[in-house]
Amino acid sequence: MERRTTTPRPGWQQTVEEQGLIYPLTRHPDGELRPYWDESAYYVFSLPEVEALEEVVEELHTMCLAAAAHIVEHDRLADLGITEPHLASLVTEAWRRRDELPSLYGRFDLRYDGSGAPAKLLEYNADTPTSLVEAASPQWFWMEERFPGADQWNSLHERLVDAWRKQAPLLPPGSPLYFAHSAGDELGEDLMTVAYLRETADQAGLATDAISVEDIGWDRLSRRFVDKKLRFIRSCFKLYPWEWLTTDRFAPYVLETLDNGGGTGTTLWIEPAWKMLLSNKALLAVLWELYPGHPNLLAAHLDGPRDLATTTGYVAKPLLGREGAGVTVHEPGLPPSGPPRREPCCYQELAPLPDFDGNRVVLGAWVVEDEAAGLGIRESSGLVTDEYARFLPHVIL
Repeated sequence: MERRTTTPRPGWQQTVEEQGLIYPLTRHPDGELRPYWDESAYYVFSLPEVEALEEVVEELHTMCLAAAAHIVEHDRLADLGITEPHLASLVTEAWRRRDELPSLYGRFDLRYDGSGAPAKLLEYNADTPTSLVEAASPQWFWMEERFPGADQWNSLHERLVDAWRKQAPLLPPGSPLYFAHSAGDELGEDLMTVAYLRETADQAGLATDAISVEDIGWDRLSRRFVDKKLRFIRSCFKLYPWEWLTTDRFAPYVLETLDNGGGTGTTLWIEPAWKMLLSNKALLAVLWELYPGHPNLLAAHLDGPRDLATTTGYVAKPLLGREGAGVTVHEPGLPPSGPPRREPCCYQELAPLPDFDGNRVVLGAWVVEDEAAGLGIRESSGLVTDEYARFLPHVIL
């Protein structure tokens, strides 16, 4: 793994916009627009290096599924903050019937520096992962233009189309598959991701339609979710976290109509409810319990940092935090700063992101169904990768 600098292509902004990345620039808190897509540098990997990372990702995915099974079998959903009995029951039932419920993709965030040390799992974004479009499309075309004949860890598009084809028989007939995102998406990231996933479903031959979450209605007579034309929504891919879907004002209706069995008034949601077991930071602590000392895991606990406070230091992560929100970093041996954490957290061993020329790097390794499918790389200036991180392409040489 090596970071190399280069000169961006003339007209790069228009190019990546035409390839689906509708926000190549990000407005920072100081009001300045800076590149989100950053091709002034790129990362180089060797083929054996990528093959080894693929094996790590698929092993981690298998371990996460085993951890989800453990959570269900030992009735530990409360450790994830899933305490409402009906919701816990629905998540459990969804897990037990997971072979009958479509499940598409996820993204592992990994610490890796190319030094020969094993990659370490930072977290698993298994419910509503983004940065998909830039990983699947613009960086592939960048590689073809800048390094014709080279390769890239990137089979995302083909695998997504194939996944929809395989899972088509699980979708209820007589209705399009809706693709939903929140209209409050200021950056356009969710809209872009949903539009791209809908395109892959279209290419797989599925009938699809688009809708905003805010435009999903509830028909009180039929007790069904409907679109603005009062058509029954039988299946819906939602880029809307389960923890929001099950706590907002429509939550009672979601729980009433959750399709774990295929009833006539139910709605099939993708991702399925059992993904709540994987998208929660408590998963990191359960993994450490089940696989203590595993070379690709960082020590993690739910009841406090334990000895991490004096040995390695630790990172406190809210169980349902996103884009680095609420994450605090604690160096070893230093007294806690700030008020005590009130929300449930996972306390994970501090493993600072590798520094490449002043840039902190995290690898986003994609899984489609159960197979490793591609890589996206983000850089930030600080230890926490947040919404102001930059996306850089990569190539295998």
